[in-house]
Amino acid sequence: MEELRVLELYSGIGGMHYAIKDSGIPFQVVAAIDINTIANQIYQHNFPDTPLWNKTIEGITLDDFNKLSFDMILMSPPCQPFTRLGHQGDIADPRTKSFLYILDILPRLCKRPRLILLENVKGFESSSARERLVKTLKECGYTYQEIMISPPSVGIPNSRLRYYLIAKISTETFSAETRSKILEAFPHAAETDSPVFPYPTETIPPEQHAVSSLSTPDTCQPEEDMQGGHFLYKLETMIEVQRKMNQNNDLSVRQIRDFLEPQTEDKVEKFLLPPKTLLRYAQILDIVQPTCRRSVCFTKGYGRYVEGTGSVLQSCMETEMASIFRGLDQCSEDEKLQQLFKLKLRYFTPREVANLMGFPQSFSFPEQISTKQQYRVLGNSLNVVVVARLLQLMIS
Repeated sequence: MEELRVLELYSGIGGMHYAIKDSGIPFQVVAAIDINTIANQIYQHNFPDTPLWNKTIEGITLDDFNKLSFDMILMSPPCQPFTRLGHQGDIADPRTKSFLYILDILPRLCKRPRLILLENVKGFESSSARERLVKTLKECGYTYQEIMISPPSVGIPNSRLRYYLIAKISTETFSAETRSKILEAFPHAAETDSPVFPYPTETIPPEQHAVSSLSTPDTCQPEEDMQGGHFLYKLETMIEVQRKMNQNNDLSVRQIRDFLEPQTEDKVEKFLLPPKTLLRYAQILDIVQPTCRRSVCFTKGYGRYVEGTGSVLQSCMETEMASIFRGLDQCSEDEKLQQLFKLKLRYFTPREVANLMGFPQSFSFPEQISTKQQYRVLGNSLNVVVVARLLQLMIS
């Protein structure tokens, strides 16, 4: 196969670049474009030979795009206008300006790219931005598929439900066989509450894409209050406990310990949850163990905020978690802390979060990037393995 010339928009820390590299497709990134200076430092650190443009997309002229002569666009536009807990400003949100500019540029390119892959949050599939996207694709002669996938579909124990669109110029259409291949590539998603939705030219049916937060908290948002069922210890209903047990019993998903770093005592101490956090949030923490096959989506606030930002790890397995939480409400603050300290609850390290998001061991952060900044850029990134599988299916 001839080498594809790839344009990487909203390049971030290089998730798309790693994905196409992992896919085995011959490629050259002709330009990576982003305005986040921290993300750009990390991208340049890992891909020093790739042309990196630190400028706004809408500041790039049609002539500049034409000179790049690219075969593929990879992009993950800003998700804030579409998140469930955001203002959901959609195309009225100024952060969609660059994406709308891309849609304006696409029909006017001298040579339209053969392939396009877009990633965004759940919520994008019902947005006006998505409507404009598919309208533009049809007018430009593309066929496309829309898919909702979470990483357990590829055996990774981390929830991160995302909308994906893959498009081809209409000389190569998506067939029923292609859709079948997608379902085969993501079997876990097809069988569980994190489904795959392959529809070539239709909107995803609302009754199918409305994934219940009760069964699939994959959307990188705090879970809704659970309705029904009595509360057990740790403020969890029987429904929640059963859901977590089902996830942990799914042998198609790897265990969390496969993604952990070797830990020294000093390193464990550095990432332990502070006493103030334990006292305030202990009963709503999503606690996982190394043998678990699930974890909650990591967001950019991980390490600073607790509620809805990601799971924490129980480092000490000699103590049963249930025995610690039962009767905790009747304890004094000092007694509570003494009990909770026994679990050695810690944050996942940035390297471990990167592992769960599919980044290879070759990925690293420059020394000057703080832990807080590392969590922030990872929370804005994508799952490399999922995108790599989709790229393989696009090409095949």
